[in-house]
Amino acid sequence: MKKEWWKEAVVYQIYPRSFKDSDGDGIGDIPGIISKLDYLEALGIDVVWLSPHFDSPNADNGYDIRDYRKVMKEFGTIEDFDTLLNGLHERGIKLIIDLVINHSSDEHKWFQESMASKESPYRDYYIWKPGKEGNPPNNWTSFFGGSAWEKAGPDGEYYLHYFAKKQPDLNWENPKLRAEVYDLMRFWLDKGVDGFRMDVIALISKPTDFKDMDVEGLKHPEYTYAYGPRLNEFLKEMNKEVLSNYDVMTVGEAYGGNAEKTLEITDERNNEIDLAFWFDAVRVGRDNFKQNDWTLPEFKKLVKTQSDVSYHNWPTFFLSNHDNPRAVSKFGDDTPEYRIPSAKLLAMLLLTQRGTAFLYQGDEIGMTNYPFTSFDQFDDVEIKGNYDKIIANGESPESYLEDLNKMARDHARTPMQWSDQKQAGFTSGNTTWLGINPNFKAINVEHNLSDSNSIFHFYRKILDIRKNNDNLIYGDYNDIAINHPEIFAYTRTGKNKTYLVVLNMSRSTVDFKINKQYKGYNLVISNLTEELQTIDSQTIKLQPWEARLYVSN
Repeated sequence: MKKEWWKEAVVYQIYPRSFKDSDGDGIGDIPGIISKLDYLEALGIDVVWLSPHFDSPNADNGYDIRDYRKVMKEFGTIEDFDTLLNGLHERGIKLIIDLVINHSSDEHKWFQESMASKESPYRDYYIWKPGKEGNPPNNWTSFFGGSAWEKAGPDGEYYLHYFAKKQPDLNWENPKLRAEVYDLMRFWLDKGVDGFRMDVIALISKPTDFKDMDVEGLKHPEYTYAYGPRLNEFLKEMNKEVLSNYDVMTVGEAYGGNAEKTLEITDERNNEIDLAFWFDAVRVGRDNFKQNDWTLPEFKKLVKTQSDVSYHNWPTFFLSNHDNPRAVSKFGDDTPEYRIPSAKLLAMLLLTQRGTAFLYQGDEIGMTNYPFTSFDQFDDVEIKGNYDKIIANGESPESYLEDLNKMARDHARTPMQWSDQKQAGFTSGNTTWLGINPNFKAINVEHNLSDSNSIFHFYRKILDIRKNNDNLIYGDYNDIAINHPEIFAYTRTGKNKTYLVVLNMSRSTVDFKINKQYKGYNLVISNLTEELQTIDSQTIKLQPWEARLYVSN
């Protein structure tokens, strides 16, 4: 297997609005991130993924870009960005940025020109269609609620928007549009960024004819919209024109396709993109806007599927991001008794899987879901846009709020909890753009740094074990108890060592029977004890939420 720096990396995602505010306006910014570079270095991550920092009217928190070459005013200046990039590189940390090229803002000059006239040279930068008998061209719906079509401009035609109406979709069929995209990619790569996380990249290829494309019962539009007929062609062209000329990493948000399609765009022989996020595991139990119960065997089988990719692919692994709830609240146990051990267990799970690991800000201190009590506490455009549809489908406001308290995106977007002081040390101002979790006095960075047994320091230890450890990074993955209802146990077998990971993902004390071949394995690290142990029997007694990492002799 070919070794690559991005295969060995641990990526830390920063949501800039929520990381650190430097000027007291209640909105995180780039100077705030710069002030915490030593913290990132101390943690031991290799790459920072910066969520959108571009100029934007913020209809979708920066995923609606008005100018791809400018920095959002609330976040700072292009000079601040350069300082951030240089500061990370000085500390041996790479930087990847979001590439949002399925859509732009409706305030982008391209769209303003496109909307003005059918004769505009920018008209075909977007997808315009005439209506059908006074209605939109078809019945497609937006991910954020309502029709995916909006009437605009003097000609009375409709433009396509898979997301908010302020996020018109770009027309990738137009070679001039593609050339513009490739040019803006070069702009940032020539600055020195180390790659891109590609937002909803599987959606950029659209059907070429929207006539008579009504879909009955469009409950999961992603499976209709994703992986269009020219996706592979577009990605190959992007690679040839831009990416192949730089030593960078690319990771695509590939939501909406099956495993076969995802593997195709990341197959190294195809020269498209390096990595893709698989969402089946992180969304286990999710049905659109509902979070249903799930079992550990279900989750393990999904993890195994994405770990068992071919020699020519490389997987990713993550437990949370800006679009999913907090890891410890979904996969761990966020009660006071078990939050710390379960958050440490998730650290071991994340950093011993096969694939490039992605860690989300705040998970390294065990931040939890926010206790929302009313709809006006949410900021997310998706929640607001889908409210009427959810209620019309028979859901009560109370049950919808209950679901949101399990799976809302805003859980991950609440401000970073730096200390137990005013506004959790996030800002010197009196307000924040989104509410701060009231548990910040108990859960914050300051307390974690001062406690050698904290979640933060456990992450550091696991990161140190993983770093430059080819057996743990490139070794084969084998689940040894895939049907066990409480234990997640697997091996990572490399050229000269085998690691055994045993995780008790329950509140029960469990006697776990293992094969005699693991007798004599030595304990490397545990989240509950520092006592060095050797496996001397075929039964391991595990306390609730206990995690152990063993290594062969």
